[in-house]
Amino acid sequence: MTFDLDAALGAADLKRELVTRIAQQTLAEDLQWGPDITTLATIPAGRRGVADVVARRPGTIAGIPVAAAVIEALAEDHNATIDFTAMLTDGDRVRPGDQVLTVEGPLRTLLTAERTLLNLLSQLSGVATLTTAWADAIQAHDCMVRDTRKTVPGLRILQKYAVRCGGGVNHRMGLGDAALIKDNHVAAAGSVRAAYEAVRAMNPSIGCEIECDTLDQVAEALEVRPDLILLDNMTIDQLRQAVVLAAGRVRLEASGGLTLQDAARVAATGVDYIAVGELTHSAPVLDLGFDLRSS
Repeated sequence: MTFDLDAALGAADLKRELVTRIAQQTLAEDLQWGPDITTLATIPAGRRGVADVVARRPGTIAGIPVAAAVIEALAEDHNATIDFTAMLTDGDRVRPGDQVLTVEGPLRTLLTAERTLLNLLSQLSGVATLTTAWADAIQAHDCMVRDTRKTVPGLRILQKYAVRCGGGVNHRMGLGDAALIKDNHVAAAGSVRAAYEAVRAMNPSIGCEIECDTLDQVAEALEVRPDLILLDNMTIDQLRQAVVLAAGRVRLEASGGLTLQDAARVAATGVDYIAVGELTHSAPVLDLGFDLRSS
């Protein structure tokens, strides 16, 4: 394959073993009931062809190295040689009709890979596209949109990569790389301070965020000076008051029930981040086509 997959994965900060495993698993999911009977029946062995992945809708592309990994995995399984050429890079915006990438090789291999390639590329590009919409909406303010752990099982690292492609930033990747003290933790520990001190006792250096539902809780959280305070389901006026209370001492993140239509108003309150679960759990896929060129 002519595409430098290792270089692309390195630039994306994605581990080859992870991407290869996902590519192989998704291919296996499609082929677990047997080989591609339709393609085997209609395409003569040895026939080669060219196919283009083309945008059907406007959006932001993410997942080109993942698409290349799908092609590489199936090419190795079929002992085939396939040329993979990317016309764009992840993070590029597309309009309908824009060519994203081209693959050339045995038609049986290309058509067997088609749906797996599009499923992953379209899903990740959908995440990037929705993230771009949020990033565009708040670009006039000193505020960033970021994701949550509400991700598609098995695709978290790729989805969070797609968020970065769309202009967003990542929240914690899992439960162990940062602490987020929520209402249940506070209830179990007895107070915000007790929960915070318990986290610090276990790991003094880990980043720690405290979720607050009220301004009184914000005042309590400010006493222990966490790295961030999450302002959950607060009104625009409450967000403004929280910003005044914090006075720049602690970074603030708005979360809960936020809509794209209100994004600019939320960002204008002075919060540092807007956390949006829908970036990963509800982003519509970007419509991409796999068009075989006429021979």
